Amino acid sequence: MYEDMVTARYYEERLQEEYLEGKQPAFDISAGPIPGELHLAAGHEAAGIGVCHHLRDDDTVTAPHRPHHIAIAKGVDLKRMTAEIFGRETGLGKGKGGHMHLFDPDVNFACSGIIAQGCPPAAGAALAAKKRNTDAVAVAFLGEGAIDQGGFLESLNFAGVQDLPVVFVIEDNDWAISMPKERITDVEDGSKRADGFAIHGERVDHDDVEAVHEAARRAIGRARDGNGPTLLEVQVHRRMGHFMGDPQTYRSETDQEAASARDSIERLAETLRAYGIEEEELEESREAAHERVDEAIAWAKEQPEPDPSAAHEDVWVNPPSGVTDEEPAYDLAGGDD
Repeated sequence: MYEDMVTARYYEERLQEEYLEGKQPAFDISAGPIPGELHLAAGHEAAGIGVCHHLRDDDTVTAPHRPHHIAIAKGVDLKRMTAEIFGRETGLGKGKGGHMHLFDPDVNFACSGIIAQGCPPAAGAALAAKKRNTDAVAVAFLGEGAIDQGGFLESLNFAGVQDLPVVFVIEDNDWAISMPKERITDVEDGSKRADGFAIHGERVDHDDVEAVHEAARRAIGRARDGNGPTLLEVQVHRRMGHFMGDPQTYRSETDQEAASARDSIERLAETLRAYGIEEEELEESREAAHERVDEAIAWAKEQPEPDPSAAHEDVWVNPPSGVTDEEPAYDLAGGDD
């Protein structure tokens, strides 16, 4: 878990460096090697790693727009994920999805930029597992700013009524984009949302990966044993802005300093030292994590960019007439197959 947490943190820090290249001094979102927006989850590592270390490849995970730590913990191919973030042809989505729309069917992982969007698909995956009579489970991650979304609440209701093997994990970093938690909901403890649907709810009040791991063990074990869904909320912290380039003028320096001081990775390192793990072993883990990340980024930057002619491939509908030289694959007006 320590090595995965260090990998996730270093990955975010390296992406931050790469993303800002060419975008300063006047911030230009379209410039640099990483196109578009980038949302980083440094400070969330305990939630993603603590939960996903209980999962198998056949378990399903859906993540929100800060997905990298969760993807790493679930075993998503780091090189292909990085290539996708850099918009390269060999990425998970051929460079077309970007960092908020990662999909790796080899380990049943997906994410989306739509708030609470992952909850219904996770409930669906759990329903599929139940109908197939397997012990696979599904986990949906979301932020505390998403707990009033209809998709989340409807998924809780559906999971409760159907008694599904699904765990909903709220990552509470105290900020819903630029709004403090108390301004977006009167529910201080998001796990209490479970009470309205007669399902189990639990909150971990601090971003300690051991505590998260133990709470997740109970929740995932409950799901695998056919004992229904769980809503788990984990207190994490946001060490960076909502998105890269966010000036965070809405946030006090005191709050930012407090978040930076709450380091779940250093907390775990102290615990490992107390168990007798030598500093040399921790350094080996850190070096392995850094090497893995640096290798993935270097590989991604060497990959080819997509050919513009492929822009209309893998889409749901045919391009308008005249956009390409090819004939439509089917008739949207309902003609011949």
